[in-house]
Amino acid sequence: MAPVRTLAAALLATSLNALAQTHLPALVQTNGALNPAWRFVGFPKAKADIPPTRFDAGRIDGVDAVQVRTASSYGTLVQDWSGPAPARLQWRWRLDTPLSGGQSAPDILTKAGDDAALKVCVMFDHALDRVPFVERTVLRIARSVSGEALPAATVCYVWDSTHPTLTQGPNPYTKRVRFISLQGQGAPLARWVNESRDVAQDFAALFADELPAGTPAPRITRVLVGADSDNTASTSNGWVADLRWTERGP
Repeated sequence: MAPVRTLAAALLATSLNALAQTHLPALVQTNGALNPAWRFVGFPKAKADIPPTRFDAGRIDGVDAVQVRTASSYGTLVQDWSGPAPARLQWRWRLDTPLSGGQSAPDILTKAGDDAALKVCVMFDHALDRVPFVERTVLRIARSVSGEALPAATVCYVWDSTHPTLTQGPNPYTKRVRFISLQGQGAPLARWVNESRDVAQDFAALFADELPAGTPAPRITRVLVGADSDNTASTSNGWVADLRWTERGP
């Protein structure tokens, strides 16, 4: 029976490893506190005058969630998750107060208005040799200066109240970040909205110019939740909950 037990143990270990690869730590722990597995990342010291976006564990409409509040601020909660893209990334979010009261109008397509009241982003280990030469050079310099392994490709899902839903394109500061606006102009406020995205498919669509047809999406290196209002000097208030990978979904 020893070989049977050995085989069973091996199968169990394989199953547990598969679960570990597709698991994201909960944003909020069962005790109602913010999960320390998610680390805060703000601007580098060179921009220390920009205040951090606030992330607080809370409960609203019976849902344990992270409250995300901006005030001329920037910040993200980051999870260093590494592996191939599971089938889908799912979460729910609600925006109670869109970006408002600022010195300039929010417009995610411009540098002056490049803010987001809520965003969920996925970073990829994209091959540098597929990045255009100039952008590749800039990225290498940025990595050297910052000391961070800055990603060569990031897909961001944003809640944007200015443009129509499903507006997409490159970030106005860098093409290394490309976005899809899942909730756009006229989206309901103060109400939970469920999201489910095939991130590998979205990567292939947004970075089609750098990914040969039929090539699988690169491995994921990080997942983050964020919000910023530093460019428009505005404020906002929203919530994110139940962020998870899943092998099933619509």
